[in-house]
Amino acid sequence: MSITTLLPGRLGFGTAPLGNMFRAIPDDEAAATVEAAWQHGIRYFDTAPFYGAGLSEIRLGEALSGHPRDAYVLSTKVGRIILDEVEDPAARDLGEKGGLFEHGRPNKIVNDYSADATLRSIEDSLKRLKTDRLDIVWVHDVAQDFHGDQWLAVYESARTGAFRVLDRLRDEGVIKAWGLGVNRVEPLELTLDLEEPRPDAFLLAGRYTLLDHSRALQRLLPAAAAQNVDIVVGGPYSSGVLAGGTHFEYQKAPADIVAKVERIKALAQQHGVGIKAAALQFSLAHPATVAAIPGATRPSRIAEDVAALDETVPAAFWTALREEKLISPDAPVPTA
Repeated sequence: MSITTLLPGRLGFGTAPLGNMFRAIPDDEAAATVEAAWQHGIRYFDTAPFYGAGLSEIRLGEALSGHPRDAYVLSTKVGRIILDEVEDPAARDLGEKGGLFEHGRPNKIVNDYSADATLRSIEDSLKRLKTDRLDIVWVHDVAQDFHGDQWLAVYESARTGAFRVLDRLRDEGVIKAWGLGVNRVEPLELTLDLEEPRPDAFLLAGRYTLLDHSRALQRLLPAAAAQNVDIVVGGPYSSGVLAGGTHFEYQKAPADIVAKVERIKALAQQHGVGIKAAALQFSLAHPATVAAIPGATRPSRIAEDVAALDETVPAAFWTALREEKLISPDAPVPTA
């Protein structure tokens, strides 16, 4: 099924930053940011146990507890169990994403994509989120960036465990949809080739942005569109570097990426375009992409995102990006 009938709009809120990604965020600032999203009409919220070892879920659940549950769509993820015992957050082995949530809770995080762990993860998330149900559940990070050469073995564990459990829960009406939430295209391409189980959508972070989209365009997005598997775009600002930040792929942006961003910014200024508008609208221009979920930790950022989605971007800007070879010639661009 398509999740377009489930999603309340094309702009959602990704809550990884609420797990103290990159920096420690005061509780009141986190709450104010969620409330700002609500006041600006955002009704789709995405989180995960991994974000701060449960911290994002706890903060999101508290912030949404004053709003009617039927008024918003909620997604979280499975694949990691959060334990009561503690560990050093800075010392966790996170593959290419080392130190990502070193300011989060110290609770031990265990990777487990089995059927039993999937059910436990959902139950634990429901408690942290203070809710009685989840709308969408993503299988989190079954990819190379976290698991290296072992990723295919991890994927197989998820295929025979989490995938089948979530497929059953959807068919039983316990959840409304499920899919994978990853930072790489290969696990999604692999999943589209499966006979069963069949996901409804994918959450793809960082791979369909102004800075990085060629690989996804080759096979993934056309195949997803053909199979009616929707794509939710995570990280449309490429970890922040497209929105004035210094991170790309959750680490300090390398010089070549910074240089590319500066070239895009220069063209945006020439055409009177906001860089956020360019990034957000590009990610949503492909027929397979149905929503984008930028993250934020300050209320003012929400207003910027809403304005960016509505900003008029002239066709000449997209033409200039193509002429400068800053976007793929095959990439669809927004039409006025």
